[in-house]
Amino acid sequence: MRVTVKLFATFRNNRFEIEDRECPEGTMVGEIVDGLGISRHELGIILVNSRHVSVEHALSEGDTLALFPLVGGG
Repeated sequence: MRVTVKLFATFRNNRFEIEDRECPEGTMVGEIVDGLGISRHELGIILVNSRHVSVEHALSEGDTLALFPLVGGG
């Protein structure tokens, strides 16, 4: 199946902004995150098709996955 992965802020460093990927049916968000070398502790917001999901969410054909890091400030 084909999914679009969008990375934001620091997740783009040495990676990409938007990428289309071929994944096996039933691929979980966490598998994509792990494959990108992103620590799950760094994840702030995970969206699939503009809806909040968890790393256990199974992706479907044509989904768009957006990953945002935790934001710090003060």
